Amino acid sequence: MTHDIMKSTDFRTRFAPSPTGFLHVGGARTALFNYVFAKKHSGKFLLRIEDTDTSRSDSEKVEQIINDLQWLGIHWDEQIIYQSNRISLYQDFAKQLLESQNAYRCFCTPDELQAKRKIGVKSERTYLYDGTCRNLSDYQIKTNLDKGMPYTIRFKVPEGSTNWIDGVHKEISVNNEEIDDFVIQRSDGSPIYQVAVVADDHEMGISHVIRGDDHIPNTPKQILLYKAFGWAIPQFIHVPLILGPDSKRLSKRHGATAVGEFRDKGYLPQALLNYLSLLGWSPGDDSEIMTLVEIEEKFSLRGISKKGAIFDETKLIWMNSHYIRELADEQILPYIRDYLKTKKFDSVKTPDSDYLLSVIHLMKDRAKVLSDFVESAKYFYEDPADYDNKGINKYFKNADIWTYLSEFTKQLDALSDYDQTSIENLLRAIAEERNISAAKIIHPVRLALTGKTASPGLFEMMEIIGKEAVLRRLNRLISKREDIMQKIDYQA
Repeated sequence: MTHDIMKSTDFRTRFAPSPTGFLHVGGARTALFNYVFAKKHSGKFLLRIEDTDTSRSDSEKVEQIINDLQWLGIHWDEQIIYQSNRISLYQDFAKQLLESQNAYRCFCTPDELQAKRKIGVKSERTYLYDGTCRNLSDYQIKTNLDKGMPYTIRFKVPEGSTNWIDGVHKEISVNNEEIDDFVIQRSDGSPIYQVAVVADDHEMGISHVIRGDDHIPNTPKQILLYKAFGWAIPQFIHVPLILGPDSKRLSKRHGATAVGEFRDKGYLPQALLNYLSLLGWSPGDDSEIMTLVEIEEKFSLRGISKKGAIFDETKLIWMNSHYIRELADEQILPYIRDYLKTKKFDSVKTPDSDYLLSVIHLMKDRAKVLSDFVESAKYFYEDPADYDNKGINKYFKNADIWTYLSEFTKQLDALSDYDQTSIENLLRAIAEERNISAAKIIHPVRLALTGKTASPGLFEMMEIIGKEAVLRRLNRLISKREDIMQKIDYQA
């Protein structure tokens, strides 16, 4: 087999998303692999937006894709290439193929092609264009053009086979009889994916194309185009797809799939990037927690698997909680601010940095995702609207609890040194004086402050929330005594 693969020490890779949807985690992993591969070899990583499909492309999604890549920490070299600005270039290349007789005009109408497809379906054969217009005479072509008949431009697939050495799958060979004369330019002059991607990769000097396995069927067509133009062929590396728990391609039916969705759910970019790197790639050792720089240092094509990787959100949650614990409180702070802003909690007043840092410090070992600092702990930002019913029935069975709560509230109000040690000493002193366990007061106080039966350490939390808010919440619960008593079967 001959290998007319590009020989270059200038490593240049690219990520080329189509803005017809948001950035899928599979696309983010593709971008990551291209990025670390280029950087490991002191090369360039480029970004191209494939937006020639104007009916489906969305400027909002373009912006979101760019923002998501930046959020993940994947930054590109050179200016972004937009295919919509290069239509004339693709038309010129299609014209070149016509002139070199590697392509021809096809005057078959959509209705004629559809009729042929239906015949193929009935015969249970894969439809391939039958080459009706492949050998039209110059006279026939001129006549059709003079009539103003619309036409597409089709690539003339040669006989033989198309072979290449894939960076993951090794030797792949395709019989050209399995490839029909594919369209490279529509009748309205707009380009088809195959010619646009080849033209751009050539113009951008791309040396290695790292992309998903679903692009393998495109590769022989693109290699044929490279050869027809006489251009050097980049190295193709096809990576396994990301699969859901049912071993089918990861899609919306499995839950969140877009990078933005995971951001909104409270995942850190470092954790998501780290986790994606391990889907279909192994660093060759037992490493699991890796920075982007460490992934870059360890990355090798030899570590890419041929098998699809299962997306396991449980593992991602574990990894995210690890990053939360390891980051300094000050590093988590901007993420919490962004999270509060993104979620737009109308009832939550964003506190100052010192307050948030105190919350982060107390919650960090308990938090798995950023939402745990906010949605699961709203009591740090607002008074509880209601109280856990099971907790009320469990901890307020004995009517004496109201006496204990009132006494604790009164003495807390008079407490001069308001800190967690003083608060704890006060509560335990009251419990000892009343000859009860401290828990009989701790649990009702927690309900009054949070509305929940579980929280971080009560006394640390009370110091953070502050004396004014704590007294307000305790008094609010005490004021609801009559309503609560009617709902509980009290013990004598």
